[in-house]
Amino acid sequence: MPQVLLIEDDASVRDGMELVLRRHGYGVETAATGEEALALLAGERGAAVELAVLDLMLPGMDGFEVCRRIRARTVTLPIIMLTARGDDEDIVTGLEAGADDYVVKPVTAPVLEARIRAALRRAEPAGASAGVGVGASGSAGTGTGTGTGAGRPDHGDRSEHGGLVIDRAGLTVTKHGTSIALPPTELRVLLELSAAPGRVLTREHLLASVWDHTFLGDSRLVDAAVGRLRAKIEDVPARPRYVQTVRGFGYRFGPL
Repeated sequence: MPQVLLIEDDASVRDGMELVLRRHGYGVETAATGEEALALLAGERGAAVELAVLDLMLPGMDGFEVCRRIRARTVTLPIIMLTARGDDEDIVTGLEAGADDYVVKPVTAPVLEARIRAALRRAEPAGASAGVGVGASGSAGTGTGTGTGAGRPDHGDRSEHGGLVIDRAGLTVTKHGTSIALPPTELRVLLELSAAPGRVLTREHLLASVWDHTFLGDSRLVDAAVGRLRAKIEDVPARPRYVQTVRGFGYRFGPL
């Protein structure tokens, strides 16, 4: 039974969402404030939490700060934001703070449950290694890439790209010998792009393959994840070598 932490200050909304999640087979911990949620995650009960659903508009510490503090503690816990309005600035700020996905309230039970299932799938190591790879990208993308094969294979599923070493079997990333901890979503983006160096992948392709979204209209998820990924793997994120933007099309994995 997957354990979900629901962080929502409105008691009626919180109770309704808890009931829905329990009916779908989830265990649920609840918190009415960010401070309460962080204390729960720091205790014994927090060790069992596999995903957080986080309302942005909380009393006291807001959801943005809660998200940042959760990410400072762990990169692996999936976070789905709840926002009361589709405000672009709020959504982008929340994604930049480290959230993996978002839903706009009022949210229907099927949408929330589908987003939770998708986020939990992204967090599964076995699913990441099986679902993302050369086979997953072989027929995708725009076809505009050069396919130059910039990566140098070492053995098996391990490849080196200009000092960045990606172990697809072990799901580890190192740069010049230093380990880089990546959240599941960012790791999946990197695996998907690096499966075919030099090939351009559209945002729509990345949304479908990484987020498993059936609605392919929100490029902000992709752009925010790429921004967070660049901050971790690039020497100068503003001048990326590894994850390059191809304007009007999508992203391509280098390095140049």
